[in-house]
Amino acid sequence: MLASPRFDGRVFRNTHDVSTGLKPGVERPTMREFLCPDEDRVPSTPLPLVDPVPQWGSRPSSGLRVTWLGHSTLFVEIDGARILTDPVWGNRASPLPFAGPKRFHPPPAPLAALPRLDAIILSHDHYDHFDRPTIRALAEKRPETPFITSLGVGERLERWGIPPKRITELDWWETAEVNGVTLTASPAQHFSGRGIKDRNTTLWSSFHLRGPKHSVFFGADSGLTPEFAEIARRLGPFDLVALEIGAYHPSWGDIHMGPKNALAAYKMLASGAFLPIHWGTFNLAIHPWSEPAETLVGLAAPAGVPLIMPKLGAPVEPTQSLVVDTWWRSVASTAPAPLVRVGAPESLVPIDGAMD
Repeated sequence: MLASPRFDGRVFRNTHDVSTGLKPGVERPTMREFLCPDEDRVPSTPLPLVDPVPQWGSRPSSGLRVTWLGHSTLFVEIDGARILTDPVWGNRASPLPFAGPKRFHPPPAPLAALPRLDAIILSHDHYDHFDRPTIRALAEKRPETPFITSLGVGERLERWGIPPKRITELDWWETAEVNGVTLTASPAQHFSGRGIKDRNTTLWSSFHLRGPKHSVFFGADSGLTPEFAEIARRLGPFDLVALEIGAYHPSWGDIHMGPKNALAAYKMLASGAFLPIHWGTFNLAIHPWSEPAETLVGLAAPAGVPLIMPKLGAPVEPTQSLVVDTWWRSVASTAPAPLVRVGAPESLVPIDGAMD
C-alpha cells in the first residue's frame, strides 16, 4: 500500500480530483426521496430467471461464455478458466440482516452449483460487491480457489478466516496468473469503505481478463473517467466489456455512471460486446428499477452499440451472438415501503458509500 501512487499514507485517492459523495453544482436527492419513494423502484412480481447449471456442464464452443447472476456477479468462462466476479448471494446489500436494500430475485443458481473455480475477483469492499456470508461460504467449500482483489482488501479477508496464501492483492496495472489467464487490476473512479470511519482505506479496481484467445473487461464500479481510454490502449481490444448502468443520480456522477455515461465509457473502450451490470438486483438509488436498462436500449440502438442483455442466469457467448432480451418490460413494479437506513445522514448518498 505504501508503494502505491494512489495511497497518500492514510487513504487511497482517485487519479482525478473528484467528489466521492455529492457532486457540487447539480441537483441533490432529498431525504424524502430516499425514505418515502413515489417511483417504481422495486418490481412487485418475480423476475424471470434462467437456470444456468445445465449449460455449465459443457464447455463453451467459442471458448468464451459469461453468465450474469445479478448485480455485478458474473461467472466468466474464458479459454478454459472459470472466474467469478464480486459474488453476492446474500439477501441484503447491508451490514444488517434485517434492514437495507433487499434482493429483487433469488440467485439464479445455488452457490453450491457453481462449477470448479480458478479465481474469485473482489473489486472493492462495498457491501453490494463484497458479501461476507458468500465469501466465507466460498472459502469453506472451495478451499483451493484464490481470491484476487485490490490493495488493502486482503486484511478484511484474513479477519474472516481466509489464509493469506489464498489472497492476492493488486495495485492498478499489476497482474496475477490463473490457469493460463492473466488478471490485471485496472483503474476505476470510485471509493471504498464499509463503515463511517474507514472511507478509502482500501483500493477499488476494475479488472481485465486476458486468455490465449479472448479478452474481457469487468468495469465493476466506476464513474466516467478518461482512464477508460488508457485501459483500451494498454489492455484492449476486448471481446466483452461489462459496465455499470444502475444506481445512479446526477449528484453521483463522479463515482457512478448510469446508462448515458456508460455508453461514453464504452466508446472510449472501443471494442467488444457491451454487457450492462449493476442493475436489476438491489434498490440502491431513487430511479425506477428498470430505468437504466430501458434508457440504455433506447440510446444504444441508434448508436450501433452491440449490446448483450440476457435474462438473469442465461449463459451467453458474446463472440457468437448478441442477445437483447427486454424481459424487464413484462415485470410489474411498485413503490417499496420506506427502508430503514443506518448511520449518519451523509451515508445515505450513495448507499454503497459510507453504509458499505
